[in-house]
Amino acid sequence: MSKIEKKIYPVLGMHCAGCANNVERTVKGLDGVVNGAVNLAANNLSVEFDSGKITPEQIHEAVKKAGYDLIVEEDNALERQEEEQKERFGKLKMKTIGAWLFSVPVAVLGMFFMHVPYVNFIMLVLSLPVLIYFGNSFYVNAWKQLKIGRSNMDTLVALSTSIAFLFSLFNTFFPDFWYNRGLEPHVYYEAATVIIAFVLLGKLMEEKAKGNTSSAIRKLMGLQPKTARLIKDGKEEDVLITLLQANDLISVRPGEKIPVDGTVVDGSSYVDESMITGEPIPVEKTSSEHVLAGTINQKGSFTLRVEKTGKETVLAHIIRMVQEAQGSKAPVQRIVDKVTSIFVPTVLGIAILTFVVWMVLGGMDDFSYAILSAVSVLVIACPCALGLATPTALMVGIGKGASNHILIKDAVALEQMCKVNTVVFDKTGTLTEGHPTVSGWLWAQAEDTNYKSILLSAEQKSEHPLAEAIVEALQAENIQPATVSSFESMTGRGIKVEVDHEIYWVGSHKLLITFNAEVKDVLEDMLTQYEREAKSIVYFGKGNELLAVIAISDQLKPTSLPAIKQLKANGIYVCMLTGDGHETAQAVAGELDIDRFISDALPSDKEEVVKQLQSEGRVVAMVGDGINDSQALARADVSVAMGRGTDIAMDVAMVTLMTSDLLMLPKAFKLSRQTVKLIRQNLFWAFIYNLIGIPIAAGILFPINGLLLNPMLASAAMAFSSVSVVLNSLSLNWRKL
Repeated sequence: MSKIEKKIYPVLGMHCAGCANNVERTVKGLDGVVNGAVNLAANNLSVEFDSGKITPEQIHEAVKKAGYDLIVEEDNALERQEEEQKERFGKLKMKTIGAWLFSVPVAVLGMFFMHVPYVNFIMLVLSLPVLIYFGNSFYVNAWKQLKIGRSNMDTLVALSTSIAFLFSLFNTFFPDFWYNRGLEPHVYYEAATVIIAFVLLGKLMEEKAKGNTSSAIRKLMGLQPKTARLIKDGKEEDVLITLLQANDLISVRPGEKIPVDGTVVDGSSYVDESMITGEPIPVEKTSSEHVLAGTINQKGSFTLRVEKTGKETVLAHIIRMVQEAQGSKAPVQRIVDKVTSIFVPTVLGIAILTFVVWMVLGGMDDFSYAILSAVSVLVIACPCALGLATPTALMVGIGKGASNHILIKDAVALEQMCKVNTVVFDKTGTLTEGHPTVSGWLWAQAEDTNYKSILLSAEQKSEHPLAEAIVEALQAENIQPATVSSFESMTGRGIKVEVDHEIYWVGSHKLLITFNAEVKDVLEDMLTQYEREAKSIVYFGKGNELLAVIAISDQLKPTSLPAIKQLKANGIYVCMLTGDGHETAQAVAGELDIDRFISDALPSDKEEVVKQLQSEGRVVAMVGDGINDSQALARADVSVAMGRGTDIAMDVAMVTLMTSDLLMLPKAFKLSRQTVKLIRQNLFWAFIYNLIGIPIAAGILFPINGLLLNPMLASAAMAFSSVSVVLNSLSLNWRKL
């Protein structure tokens, strides 16, 4: 049976952008694979595949044939990848040190003691360990790529150093070939060895810097405890989290991290949930309250019933979201991928052309120059800088967002946010606290307990926040619900019930109009006062008779006004949508200095408003609770959910603000601007580096000022270009949001 699955697998053995392209092309070419994307900075593969047609093991086998490796075992995959990377980093460090220990004497001999007897043979002996052992990975990987008809950065290094070494070897043993033609038999052992030493050093620095780009993931993973205290037969024992099952009971002591998502069944405490929700104040947890994995228990202790473990917890969901976002590709990256896919073959062509032009113009006299220039072209060209420019910036940007409780679902959202010029807010739960309470009752006639019972029954069936406020108020009066024979939800308006063959309704001003009920004069003045005070109004009636008006207060968040001021200061047009009446909406809009508001808005109306704004040429971000505003969120260019650590909100929106602090929204936009600026900087320098470096290496300046780039300097420049791109991306961590 067909089932589309999306997985992220760590990739081993990638060294450059060419490697990433090779893995991606290999996976995408498999039957049953819907889509695949490789992130060089994160060293992982994000793949969508039809499990009815292909298995992870078959994908693994295809990647191995291409010369790389894949970790498809899901248990502890990231830990295994980290161990492999640490081991690889250790070997790389050892090889880099060894390469320099042999390369420096070769370079000194080649530059200052070239006339010492037998110096060429001494340099040959010192060069062999560098090429055969310390730099052997370049030749092995280049051969693997050649066997499948592909090329990567290793191809350029292997080819350039081989040419320099073999030319030098010939000149060492057969110098008379050149002497007989009146030419000097130059050797370039120092170029071959120092190129390898510089490239290894560049890779070492790059690997260390790349490790820092995934620090956000490691911090999130660090929140996950490894063990829990299982209660079994009245005894407690420490067990691995992976062994826990739903409905198991575990004990949580003061100061411990909560290991799983679950419900408190005994005891109470205050829990610090700031690492998940961003709320700084510990939350009281008593019996039947939910708690989340990774949060920290304070002073009390309690017993917890397990609900979700491992990859099902909210924390695991967040980690997975950040990983998927970091592995996704921004639109600009697709252009870069096309460039890097043809980069190495193009450079090989330029190197051959360089050699040919030198030989045509200078003949055998310039043979050494021709070799030197071709080698320099091969060495200085750097697809790594291009390949790392976008993913490293995205990884750092998305990771920084996660550290600041801003969850960005994909790279497209991060790139799109900087273009937003209009923000549309839902009111309840977004601009307001989202904890409405009943602040006034206006009865058209004397209060009737029977009517309150019917109202309670109706509102208990509704999931609207205002309904919850009415239910709380009536239950506080010990009102008992009536028996309802039918119930109907009227989307965006309210609800309708039948009791004893009578129709009762409760909802918005639109429902009042639907039933042609009139507001009596005795209620009019007080109703107007409620609306001026920005209170939400709920109408309750029977047939075409209005029975009561209920005023509900929902305090504005203290951060709403400062957040809107910051958005407007950045030139963003602000709009508010609400199901409340005109007067209430106007009062809120006036208090928050909102440019435009729409009252009595149904879910479909909200979507239409977003469409209308887009038709005016605006790039629209919709900010809502992620559930009630789903139509408008789906229509908007960027959707932002005000989440409280719920997986529902995270699933709906492109961006989720895990804290209730609305000041996170301007920060999210600023993060987008900073990240996109960084991507452009990286791409500019990567392109400019290659556009300037390759012609100089080819010898374009030689006829003008005699400048010919030494391959050693070319290799140093190449190593520096990749490292500088990664370091520039990491600089985002030090910028203020």
